[in-house]
Amino acid sequence: MTIQQLQYVVALDNHRHFVNAAKSCNVAQPTLTLQVKKLEEQMSMLLFDRSLQPLKPTPLGEIFIARARQILRDIEQLKSFVNDERNQLEGTFRLGVIPTLSPYLLPLFIGPFLQEHPNTRFEIQELQSKDIITGLEHDMLDIGILVTPLEEINLREIPVFYEPFLLFSNENNSILQNAKIGVDDLDQKDLWLLGQGHCFRNQTMNLCRYGEHTVRRNLQMEGGSIETLKKFVRNVSGYTLIPELAFDENLDKTNVRRFENPEPVREVSIVVHKTFTKELLLTKLRKAILEHTPEKFKKNSRFMTVKWR
Repeated sequence: MTIQQLQYVVALDNHRHFVNAAKSCNVAQPTLTLQVKKLEEQMSMLLFDRSLQPLKPTPLGEIFIARARQILRDIEQLKSFVNDERNQLEGTFRLGVIPTLSPYLLPLFIGPFLQEHPNTRFEIQELQSKDIITGLEHDMLDIGILVTPLEEINLREIPVFYEPFLLFSNENNSILQNAKIGVDDLDQKDLWLLGQGHCFRNQTMNLCRYGEHTVRRNLQMEGGSIETLKKFVRNVSGYTLIPELAFDENLDKTNVRRFENPEPVREVSIVVHKTFTKELLLTKLRKAILEHTPEKFKKNSRFMTVKWR
């Protein structure tokens, strides 16, 4: 039994004539006749008495057709509900953002977005990627903004932009003599990392091929934030990698170098559970983020995406 068969049966009851019913459904008369006959065979009952002109539903057919009409009404209501859900912006939404994005990205777009959509409310949590993934899968979060690809079977990823990595170095480090940096220029013994659990740490290690040999030094420190690492590097020694949104042109200009092409980048995406229905919200959110991030994040075709998983 299919929805289409139910529609044909209802049309036939409305018109009491196969040709007119078929025209109302925009199908050929033999198609409608065949589908009604198939349904009758599946149900082991006659829905219409064809010996009468105009034809007429059988007593059991009348009961069946009444139920079919109700089912089709319910389906239309369900479609309307889904469309309303897809176009819904109002409400409270739980948003998780990773720590290497939230202090730099959120202030750029969240104010203008909420001004434009005053009936939308966000409850924002700064969480590591693994916690956002868990939150989305267990209905503790509605939306995540984090680095992808994740390749989680239950989650949907909507890429937004590609943010370049920059080298941030102590001013006395000879690496700053280079106009641009190649991956082979990176010396592991001078590299400082974020602490365990940060996806940016994993990306940095992957990019720098960290771990190929043991790094020995008399100081061990892992930062809790990008800003901690920047201050540590600026005032102590060595270098770290930072995402470009963390670059402050007024403070960091002498400490920063770009990478040679293809630039290493991280893919930043909006992530939701596959059951999330509010498409208009996702569209507006993505648009707001893109309007407040550098144009080159969207259009730079010469880059290399660095994975963290």
